[in-house]
Amino acid sequence: MENAIRDWRGRAYRVGPVPADRPRMFWLAWASMAAIAPLQYGYAALLTHDRAMLIPLAAWIVCQAAGALVRGNPRVSLGAGAALTATGLAALWYGPAWLPLSLYAVLGGLGAGLVYRACGDVVAAWHPERPAMRVGLVTGAFGYGALPVLAWAGLFPSTLPWAWPAWAAVAAAVIGAAALRLRMPPPLWWPDTVDPRAHALDSAVLRRTPGAVRDFSLAQALRTRELPVLAAILVCAGAVSIADVVIVAAMAGGAAGAGALALLVGLNGAGRAVAMRCSELLGRKAVLAVVLALLTLGQLLLAGFAATGAPLALWTGALFAGLGGGAFYPLLASLVRDLFGAAGTGGIHAVVYSAKAAAGLLAVALTWLALTPPGTAPAPFAGETTLALLIAAALAALPAVAATRLRAPGLPATIPL
Repeated sequence: MENAIRDWRGRAYRVGPVPADRPRMFWLAWASMAAIAPLQYGYAALLTHDRAMLIPLAAWIVCQAAGALVRGNPRVSLGAGAALTATGLAALWYGPAWLPLSLYAVLGGLGAGLVYRACGDVVAAWHPERPAMRVGLVTGAFGYGALPVLAWAGLFPSTLPWAWPAWAAVAAAVIGAAALRLRMPPPLWWPDTVDPRAHALDSAVLRRTPGAVRDFSLAQALRTRELPVLAAILVCAGAVSIADVVIVAAMAGGAAGAGALALLVGLNGAGRAVAMRCSELLGRKAVLAVVLALLTLGQLLLAGFAATGAPLALWTGALFAGLGGGAFYPLLASLVRDLFGAAGTGGIHAVVYSAKAAAGLLAVALTWLALTPPGTAPAPFAGETTLALLIAAALAALPAVAATRLRAPGLPATIPL
C-alpha cells in the first residue's frame, strides 16, 4: 500500500492536504439534509389527520430505508435524489388522492434515502478524525429542517398546500447544488493537520470511544451478535420517535400545542449534535443508554398529558422526547464504526439503518392505536392514546439495557465486560 502509514493496530492511512472546499462540502450536505426533512417530519406533523394518511407515511419510510441501502457515486445519487424528492414534495400539493400520495411515498422516499446515504458517506469520509461528530451535525438537519414548513402552516394555514411545491423548488436547488460539489476523498485519506498515529494512541479516545479491534466486512459483521442488537435498538427507538411526531401533532391545540410540536421536532435534530459531543466525553454506550432513558421519560410524560390534559406534561414530554427521539441515530452510526471499523462502515451502517423500515411499520401501528376516530375520544383524549404512549415507553426502555452491554466483536471471550 504505497505512501500509506499504519497505526499500532495496523490500520492504514494516506495523509494528504485538506482541500479548500471541505467546509463548503459540509454545509452543502447539511443543507441537503434540511431540504428532505419535510418529507418525513413535515408530513407526519401536518398531514396525518386520520388513520388513512398513515399508510403513505409507512410506505415512505420503507422506501427511504431502501434508498439508503444504495451506495454509488455521490453526485449521481444526489442528482437522482434532487429529482425524486422534489417530485415527492410537489405531489403533496394535489392533496389526499391516491396517485400523488403514491408519488410522495415511493419517489420521495427513495430520493430521501439516496440523499441521506450520500451526504452521510461524504461527510464521514472527509472528516475521518471526527466522523461521528460531523455526521451528527449533518443528520441533525434532517430533524429541525422541517421547522420552516411547520412555521408556514402555523402562520398561513390556508396556504399550506402551496408550501409543498415551494419547498420542492428549494430542495431541487439545494440538492442539485450539492450534486455538483460533493465528492469522495481518495481511499484511506487522512488530513495532514492531524497525526493519525498520535490520534490512534490518544488515551481519552481509547478510554471513551475505543476503535474496532479490526475492520469487518459486511458478511463478517452479519455473523456477530452486535449487528442485530444495533438494528433492534433502531427499530424500537425509531418507531417511538416517528410516532411521537404524529401523536403530539394530534394532541396539540392552539399556539401552546404548536410550540410544543416545534420543540419536539427542533430538539429531534439539535439533540443529535449534543449527544455526539457528550459521547466523545462520556462514551457512546453510556450516552446511548441515557438518550433512550430520556425518550422513555418523554413517553410517560406525554401519556400523563393524554390522561390529564396538564400543559406542563405536554411541554416537558415534548422536551425529553425530542432530546431522545433523534440522538440515537448518529450514536448508532458511530457505534457501527467503533465496533466494526471504518473500512466497511458505510455498507454495515446501511444494513442497520434499513431496520428503519420495520420501525416505520411499528410506528404506524402505534399511531393507528393512538388516533381514535373523530368524535369518539372523551375529554381530554381517549384511553387508546394513553395506552399507545405507555407501549411506546416500554419500547424505548427495552433497548437501554442492551446498549450498555454492547462489546467490540473479535475480542477474546475471557476479557470481562
